[in-house]
Amino acid sequence: MPDKVKMEILGLSTGQAQSGSFALVLGEFEGKRRLPIIIGMFEAQAIAIEIESITPNRPMTHDLFKSFAYHFDFQVKEILISDLKEGVFFAKLICDKEGGESVEIDARPSDAIAIGLRFGIDIFTTDQILNEAAVVISEEGDEEDMDLLKKTKKSTEEVKNKSSSKLGDFSSEKLNDLLNKALADEDYERAAALRDELNRRN
Repeated sequence: MPDKVKMEILGLSTGQAQSGSFALVLGEFEGKRRLPIIIGMFEAQAIAIEIESITPNRPMTHDLFKSFAYHFDFQVKEILISDLKEGVFFAKLICDKEGGESVEIDARPSDAIAIGLRFGIDIFTTDQILNEAAVVISEEGDEEDMDLLKKTKKSTEEVKNKSSSKLGDFSSEKLNDLLNKALADEDYERAAALRDELNRRN
């Protein structure tokens, strides 16, 4: 198993590239690397509800999983963002069964994190994934590391400009400039798209 890196949830921002999508941003614990993961609306809601300590009228799917696990003495110990293939993240729930047997259950990162929040457990990934997919915050941006859950939406004009931009038409130098601007603006979804385009060229 590669060295694990502890992560923390920095927040959620409304997705700009895909309608109904959200960017879940994980930050390296006591580090500067940020890992944006695009998730769906339902999973974003499940994560936001738990972050805000809101109790729904009826149990959501992830609450049901927690109740089921507790009733059958099945403990979830940690969440691991375990792999990245063709731009898609994979995750595992690391669990202990009665008798001490360890079990790994495959999951989407959004579901794994929504469940992990309900159990109050740590989230990890690997250095390999961070080296491949993370964006790095400069020292100047550290003091404004943001509450993404309350972040204001971009203007309609900005969204329109982003949608019309074809990253393949830009030079690598221009892409790096755009990446630095996206990081300064805390636009992690845009930064992730620029990072992916740069990686394809390397």
